[in-house]
Amino acid sequence: MNSETKNQTPPKSQRVLNSTNSIIGDLLKLAGQADIISFAGGLPSPKSFPIKEVEKATQTVLEKEGALALQYSSTVGEKPLIDQIVKYINSKGVPAQADEIQIVSGSQQALDLLGMAYIDKGSLVAVESPSYLGAIQAFDLYEPKYIEIPTDEHGLNPDLIGPEFKNIRFAYVITTFQNPTGLTLSVERRKKLAEKAREYDFWIIDDNPYGELYYDQEPPPSMRLYAPERTISLGTFSKVLAPGFRLGYVVGPKEAIAPLSQLKQAVDLNTSTFTQLITAQIMEDGLMTTHLPAVREIYKTQCEYMLKAMDQYFPKEGVTWTKPDGGMFIWVTLPESINTDELMKEAVARKVAFVPGSAFYTVGKEKYNSMRLSFVTVPPAKIEEGIKTLGELLKEKLGQ
Repeated sequence: MNSETKNQTPPKSQRVLNSTNSIIGDLLKLAGQADIISFAGGLPSPKSFPIKEVEKATQTVLEKEGALALQYSSTVGEKPLIDQIVKYINSKGVPAQADEIQIVSGSQQALDLLGMAYIDKGSLVAVESPSYLGAIQAFDLYEPKYIEIPTDEHGLNPDLIGPEFKNIRFAYVITTFQNPTGLTLSVERRKKLAEKAREYDFWIIDDNPYGELYYDQEPPPSMRLYAPERTISLGTFSKVLAPGFRLGYVVGPKEAIAPLSQLKQAVDLNTSTFTQLITAQIMEDGLMTTHLPAVREIYKTQCEYMLKAMDQYFPKEGVTWTKPDGGMFIWVTLPESINTDELMKEAVARKVAFVPGSAFYTVGKEKYNSMRLSFVTVPPAKIEEGIKTLGELLKEKLGQ
């Protein structure tokens, strides 16, 4: 072989070399097979996509401002969409102004930009225990050191936050229908978290992709209501409209948002003008108000199917799970003798998949005996079949 052609890639950066694939990636490839009942994914239900309404809004945008829609946009975002987002946030009783918003290409980009802007190698970052694996993956690229926010059966417990939080860059939280647990933080705990942030002078990043997916009662307002001067909130249209739009937004004090705009310009110049204007038109037409009740009903029904099946088929002793009031996930805690990384392999062999809890922790021994189940995209009959199979496997492991 010619020495000039033997290298198949350019020399890799240390960031790439430090980023290794986990067992989760390999197992989820298996879970994607057509014959697998997968409770592993975090995908919205395709039944919730307003295809006809998107088609109508697209036609309207092309007719009214087609040249603008197909052109580059400003890095900050399109004014019609920003104005609609401000109106929406204010309707929730939460303060927001146009100059406090940055449009992003999905909230995953927001997480990356926040890491890029606010994490240096070795910086202290606080995350819930467990926390969203996508955020951990995004932050890992910038090599922080993590400290965990203590949690209990009600979510993060701000009473247990102490002086060790004094030097952190920020605390990343999902206060509403948390991923992976499905838990929602009470108003009292939100207020206490705001008090702790002021006491120890740290910032809060409140990720809120699931807030509109409540089943019956609307959840408490964003953390921005309780600590607006030190909270950066993330929102997305992936769960309430369509993930294919890759459209999200960041809300926070102007000075905190400015670095994100600076970095985004270098990363991708701007988010799709076309999808921004279509979404603005959809919001102006009132679709978010008329469409979301049906979406909530889909998610509520799916969740009820899974919880009912778990009550029927899961072991009666040693196994507990959350009962969310909204969102997409149920969190299962098993006896410490069970390692769900290994359990996943056996479950996949029986044509069922879930995400092992280890994916959602930065540190901690408890990470090996838990799992996340998603009920959103699986038909009811398959939910029952899959939960029955998992229940049989768990009973075998526990001798029940």
